[in-house]
Order: sequence, then structure tokens, then C-alpha cells
Amino acid sequence: MSESQLTIIGRAEKVAFPELGAKMVPTKIDTGADSSSIWAHVTKVEDERLKVVFFSPESPYYTGDEHVFEKGDFVITRVSNSFGQRELRYKVTLKIKVHNRVINGTFTLADRSKKLYPVLIGRSLLKKKFLVDVSLGSPLRKEEKERADRLHEELVNTKEVTT
Repeated sequence: MSESQLTIIGRAEKVAFPELGAKMVPTKIDTGADSSSIWAHVTKVEDERLKVVFFSPESPYYTGDEHVFEKGDFVITRVSNSFGQRELRYKVTLKIKVHNRVINGTFTLADRSKKLYPVLIGRSLLKKKFLVDVSLGSPLRKEEKERADRLHEELVNTKEVTT
């Protein structure tokens, strides 16, 4: 695919997951991450089927619906989390709509309840489909600033305690 056929996206986008009934989900675009992940609240395997409830009750994207992945439609993979620790996660394929393009993407299931963005898109999903322009997109600017301010305050308080 030529560069002119790639869809240009920003550092954060609002995406949809048609199979989940989720629209306008804030998503972080992370070219430093290899894989993509989505917030899974409940995951369990019963009778060789993976049962997943996406997001959680405090999320506006939570429906409480249980989604079932049959044997062969999910795998267990090892990923390095944002702290560099390796962990095992389930991985599934979901349809995702980004800028009016509906594609199949693979996502690891993770507890993203402490993350600002409930979905992260990594390089493997971006490759040969999207170009990232960090000046574009729909970042959660207010929330990002609030988090940065809280972190700064914590650092200042820590410095005062240790001096």
C-alpha cells in the first residue's frame, strides 16, 4: 500500500467497536507499543470458551453484556506491560472503526481501569493502514492536564518530604 492510501490519524482518536455496541471510545495511539489492548472487566474460561465483559460499570462504554469467544477464536499471549513486567493475557480479534475504516484488529485483554484511555492501539494494528500525525486527533486534553498536575503535585510533595 502506498503512503497516499494510508489513513492519517492523531495521537488519540475516538473509535467504535461495532460488535460491542461501543461508540466514540477514547483511544490512545501508541507507536511505541507493539500490540493493542482493550479494557476487559471480567474474563473467564468455561467449557473451552472465553467469556468477556468489556469495560466496567464505572465506564460510559460498559453494557454488562458478556461476549463469548469460541475455542480457536482466542489465544493466550505474553506481553510486556507499561512497567516492563511480562504477563500473560488473552488476545482476541475485534472489528474496530477508525475514521470510517472498519478493520479487524487483535487486542489483548487488560485491566485499563487506571488508564486514561480504555483502549490502546499499537504498531501491529497501525502497520500498512495508518500514519500517525501527533498534531491531530481527539486527545482528552483536560483529563491529561489534570493527571499531569496531580503527578507534579505528588512529586513536589515527595521532594519536600525527602529534603
